[in-house]
Amino acid sequence: MAKIILTLILLISFLNAEKTSKNIYESNCIKCHNKLPVSIDKYFYRYLLKYSSENSVKESMFWYLKKPNKDMTIMPDAFIKRFGIKKKTKLSDKKLYEALDIYWEKYKVFGKLK
Repeated sequence: MAKIILTLILLISFLNAEKTSKNIYESNCIKCHNKLPVSIDKYFYRYLLKYSSENSVKESMFWYLKKPNKDMTIMPDAFIKRFGIKKKTKLSDKKLYEALDIYWEKYKVFGKLK
């Protein structure tokens, strides 16, 4: 009986650790973007092509995510017609910037090209 209880406690601890190990980007961005046919890195490259610098990319993404509208999107009209405009983020400014920092680090090409 004690072994069963110990096993359950360890299993619950492991599952809780698994849940908390996800960062703000994984738990708030990836879960929705995985449902779309366009991988999340494609958005990054579109922003990078249009805005070039880290600060410009992050700022434009920040403001789009705070108040999404058709005039601010980088996605083509066909994409918007099919999937619509994203809903406004519920993340605080601090958490949104944290998610954008993680996103930038994950997909940036600077320093990775040889």
